[in-house]
Amino acid sequence: MSVAIKKYRPHLPTLMSLCDINYMLLLRILADKEQVGEERCFFISDFLSYRVVINEVTRYTTLLTINQEANINGYNLASLFRPKMVVRLYHDARMAEVISNQDVNQIKPRYDYPNDKMHLPDEKQQINFFLKEWLQLCLQLGQVHVSKVKNR
Repeated sequence: MSVAIKKYRPHLPTLMSLCDINYMLLLRILADKEQVGEERCFFISDFLSYRVVINEVTRYTTLLTINQEANINGYNLASLFRPKMVVRLYHDARMAEVISNQDVNQIKPRYDYPNDKMHLPDEKQQINFFLKEWLQLCLQLGQVHVSKVKNR
């Protein structure tokens, strides 16, 4: 007797709800100042901060990068773990979606499991949930510093 393994199917209402919440949280973080090169740092503690950088602004979308930066005993752990997300805000739909995480581009809504990269079946939903937690942490505990990034 063989047991059929039920494949994961994304629950679209849950993912859309997360994207809606993340959009609202990002609007609060950006404080209605979306200019290319704008940078906001949220200092959580002496060892942990988050940096939000505006990469691109168009009529209907904004592209930004969020990095976690951690310094412990002089070691920059961000260079080791590279905790980074690229997020696109869709202003017409009022949604924000993680489009890249840890240098993994084009996150699929569903992965077969197991897979070569060991992505979870619901990886996209998990990453968007994680973004929500990052944003809530920044808003609740972060001391903000705003600056303009020099031309790269």
